[in-house]
Amino acid sequence: MGVFNFEDETTSNVAPATLYKALVTDSDNLIPKVIDVIKSVEIVEGNGGAGTIKKLTFVE
Repeated sequence: MGVFNFEDETTSNVAPATLYKALVTDSDNLIPKVIDVIKSVEIVEGNGGAGTIKKLTFVE
């Protein structure tokens, strides 16, 4: 188990509210569709807020 940090800054033509919804609130659905090596994302503990633990399942 480990902790990974990644920072990136970019400019987008998408409205901030739409981008936030896609990247934060819909990330559990979006990530498996966009990143081929991730099979699924599920919440193990919590309600999606701060302190929530998520399980990422990778394709074998």
